[in-house]
Amino acid sequence: MIEDDDEASREEQKRDRQLLELLNELRVALPGVQILFAFLLTVPFSNGYTRMTGFERNLYYVTLVATTLSTACLIAPSAAHRLRFHMRDRAWLVESANGLTIAGLVFLAIAISGAVTLITEILYDGVVVWVYSIALAVCIASLWFARPLLRRDESSGP
Repeated sequence: MIEDDDEASREEQKRDRQLLELLNELRVALPGVQILFAFLLTVPFSNGYTRMTGFERNLYYVTLVATTLSTACLIAPSAAHRLRFHMRDRAWLVESANGLTIAGLVFLAIAISGAVTLITEILYDGVVVWVYSIALAVCIASLWFARPLLRRDESSGP
């Protein structure tokens, strides 16, 4: 019985630590999303918006939607925590927050890539727009997703 209590206590401490780590990670991601979202909300009210091509307007809207979805996914763990923290449901909070954070980062990568593509489209013409934009998207995907997922587990040996 005491061993079961110790195991449960250790598991609860582990979940508490995981939740704190996740919330700290969200504190890093959210300001960037908020700044991008604020910028995108001002674009339709600027003078240059009326000169945008159909492609640029569509790209703007996709970028705005990706930013909105990123914001929703990255704020959702805090909302869930606030609603469920008294219910001793840390395991669900941590697991769902992990999935939402990953989804939020995917949408943020799309949004950043879209915003840079939109700005590059306005500044330059031709193939350079796609070369720069694709290079940036590959860089983000590599740093945020490929690098961590392809890392070998050092504890398992060579």
